[in-house]
Amino acid sequence: MSRPLLQLALDHTNLQAAQHDVALLQDHVDIVEAGTILCLTEGLSAVKALRTQCPNKIIVADWKVADAGETLAQQAFAAGANWMTIICAAPLATVEMGHTVAQACGGEIQMELFGNWTLDNARAWYRSGVRQAIYHRGRDAQASGQQWGESDLARMRALSDIGLALSITGGITPTSLPLFKDINVKAFIAGRALTGAAHPTQVAAEFHAQIDSIWGAQHA
Repeated sequence: MSRPLLQLALDHTNLQAAQHDVALLQDHVDIVEAGTILCLTEGLSAVKALRTQCPNKIIVADWKVADAGETLAQQAFAAGANWMTIICAAPLATVEMGHTVAQACGGEIQMELFGNWTLDNARAWYRSGVRQAIYHRGRDAQASGQQWGESDLARMRALSDIGLALSITGGITPTSLPLFKDINVKAFIAGRALTGAAHPTQVAAEFHAQIDSIWGAQHA
């Protein structure tokens, strides 16, 4: 397991606001995500603009693709994305076609684990060549008071055992990170915890300090 990265999620409803937060935080994060809300609002231009603004960062097109995997992957990677998300409900053929395009472009596919999915699904994604998944506690679940539980951690460990590196999101704060010390974490994804903070760069520094304290000495 390598040291987890810190990902900035941009689920803004306009590109200018997103770019304002990127200007503040891009030197303090490893990955910049064109979030689903931003992409639905602004279209492909959101990915293109973030690539121009952050030429040396990993850029994620969080499109949650459910069909047309080849076409949408071609668009995402041509626009400058390094990673593109496919929703776990997508047919395996969509995953395979998206992954083929990603490989040709030097990128990666991330499976979005929303709703119903099984470990058999995860094994099929792994056999297709996918090596990343995103484990969510969704906005609505957070709002209803749902907390991270042992059942979540058990499923994460099972996914890690399959060989999938996980990006973890859903109300993540620096104090949350010790929960995941035994998980193969690719990245911690923070949106409002960073962009909504009174001192965003300070919170980013707290994330990095916590990551270093848990994973740094062991996996640096």
